[in-house]
Amino acid sequence: MPGWLLLHPSDPAEAQLLPGEDSGAGSSASARSGSRNSVYALPSSDQALEDFQLGAARDRRRGGGRLAGRGAPRRRLSDEATQGRCFRAARDADCQEDRREARELARVLPRRGQLSDERRVELEALLTRLQKKAAEIAAVDFFDSRGRETAGGLLAEIAERLAPPPPAKPGKEPAPVEKPSGRTWVTRTGIHVDRMASAWLIRRFIDPDARFRFVAIRSTAPTRELRFDMFDGEYTHQGELCTFEVLLARFEIADAALRPIAEIVHDIDLKDEKYGRRETAASKRWSTDRHGPSRG
Repeated sequence: MPGWLLLHPSDPAEAQLLPGEDSGAGSSASARSGSRNSVYALPSSDQALEDFQLGAARDRRRGGGRLAGRGAPRRRLSDEATQGRCFRAARDADCQEDRREARELARVLPRRGQLSDERRVELEALLTRLQKKAAEIAAVDFFDSRGRETAGGLLAEIAERLAPPPPAKPGKEPAPVEKPSGRTWVTRTGIHVDRMASAWLIRRFIDPDARFRFVAIRSTAPTRELRFDMFDGEYTHQGELCTFEVLLARFEIADAALRPIAEIVHDIDLKDEKYGRRETAASKRWSTDRHGPSRG
């Protein structure tokens, strides 16, 4: 379990663990609810320490608030329970609203070539607002919630569609897609449906000599490593496509047998029942029985 910083307004002996969000999260939440039995926790870092010091100072001015310091919560929770209940669930709810607004914006985008400069400026302002909101969520998303990756893919697609089309290069055929060879492919720890299917696709159809490395949240990859199915990766969600579908498109893999697999992975991962294949329910049960509920 990672180190934690704890902020509590009174004696934490009977405290309940709650997620902290920013420099004002603990103090403002306790003031509103009147709760004196809550502990606000953030993964230990210099930034979290500064945020909590500010929060504790504000609470002390109200007659309470104490920074408990570094350590583990009094009530020991499993790592998965702490992350899932206290952090991922809260961030997924934030990202769900961000995704909804991004989908609404995507629906009103005209086709390329039909977008006036005036309308582009207007839509870019809306996109900037959503990107700022996504950045604020990312700043407190300490455990890389799955919803953030999906929302990020939608916003990236909108930005691409809003960009002016590049000038055409007449008489030049597009270069064939070059497939990596013997590269190290990096993804998050934890095996879930999109990640598992994408790794299989990479080894079978893209890079037969691929090596895989699984990293903790917010890890960065060296220059020559390729990241997939993780936020800001080279190959990850794009628009309404899951990582498996993005890999198929980027490497121009046209094997017809992969289409049903892509549709099953999409419906399990994005939970939108877009394709509704009858095999999806059984595949989801199989994945859940072996690896737990899918988060990617």
